[in-house]
Amino acid sequence: MTRIEATSGKTSLAGKYLAFLLNRQSYGIPVLKVLEIIRMTAITPVPRMPAYVKGVINLRGKIIPIIDLCAKLGLEHAASTEHACLVIVQVPGPENRPIHLGLAVDAVEEVCQLAAGDIEETPDFGSALDTACILAVAKVRNAVKTLLDIDYILAAQTVPPPLRTL
Repeated sequence: MTRIEATSGKTSLAGKYLAFLLNRQSYGIPVLKVLEIIRMTAITPVPRMPAYVKGVINLRGKIIPIIDLCAKLGLEHAASTEHACLVIVQVPGPENRPIHLGLAVDAVEEVCQLAAGDIEETPDFGSALDTACILAVAKVRNAVKTLLDIDYILAAQTVPPPLRTL
């Protein structure tokens, strides 16, 4: 989804989202980006990587880089639990070739269907704050889920500023 589609209206954002927890806060990404969800497994560190790159795993013969989403977003880490898992996603890479990455998250909550009326534009936090990594916010059962632009967050040239929880 491009930034133009994301800002052109709530209707284009309606659909299914995978909701997950990072530091006890709820976030969502479009379910069409998700390939699979697996239990946390041993991650092999890779030298000279940024702090948000945890390393790689071997997933059925394919090497998958693992991104610590809390670190990438500048969030504090919650205590690790047995619910921590890896969300394997597909995002556009160099020359728009699809790449697979694993996102380390604290827990997966649910897949939720969001209607246009459930979705609000990203609030205005002031002109000095960059909210490009946020597609929108959603109201789900009296709670707020921040919908992330995972393509933007994982793009090699972008390092989004720390995301503040609402």
